[in-house]
Amino acid sequence: MAASTTLNAELRIYYQARQQQIPAEIRTIMRRAGQELADSGQADRALTTGAQAQGFSLPSATGQTLALDGLLTHGPVVLTFYRGAWCPYCNIALRSLQQHHEAIAARGARLVAISPQIPDESLTLSEKHSLTFDVLSDLGSDTAKQYGLAFDLPDDLAAVYDKLGFDLQRVNGGHPRTLPLPATYVIDRDGVIRWAFVTTDYTTRAEPADILAALDALD
Repeated sequence: MAASTTLNAELRIYYQARQQQIPAEIRTIMRRAGQELADSGQADRALTTGAQAQGFSLPSATGQTLALDGLLTHGPVVLTFYRGAWCPYCNIALRSLQQHHEAIAARGARLVAISPQIPDESLTLSEKHSLTFDVLSDLGSDTAKQYGLAFDLPDDLAAVYDKLGFDLQRVNGGHPRTLPLPATYVIDRDGVIRWAFVTTDYTTRAEPADILAALDALD
């Protein structure tokens, strides 16, 4: 991709190519589930700008345990929730964040990614994409629930994911149905959410340029 291509433009190109490879009956199930999730209003109920960020203490891919309070003692935190290494849209977004990691760190911020998958899966992901930021495991999506992001897959979509070989039972440590909405937060040192991106559409993500602008706008 050219340097000028935005993340969401890259995601849209992938989406359009992928649609041609998915059988029509599966596309119908995916679209219906997506519309039902959008209509649920969950994105509007998630934590947003001005709210106090919820604390967490989660294991990282490298075996550490990281807590939000500890991270904030060093500066602001960019917190992003993703579905897992099985999700190609997540992988594209994480690679884009890696490309902007140096710029985020230069602004004194710590980039942290959270998913419901087990640490081994996070480690594999980190190694595959040479991620240099922290990747945390939120088994059971307890932290995602505190942010208002967790939802359960409907039966027909869960069956589709099984058919596609995603094996969420294994990678999510026995919690195959619960996933987070894609979300990214910029949290200041006082623990206040100063910028938020939350969507029910897993094919769109926060633009790194917008994250950097939010960091620049911090007092």
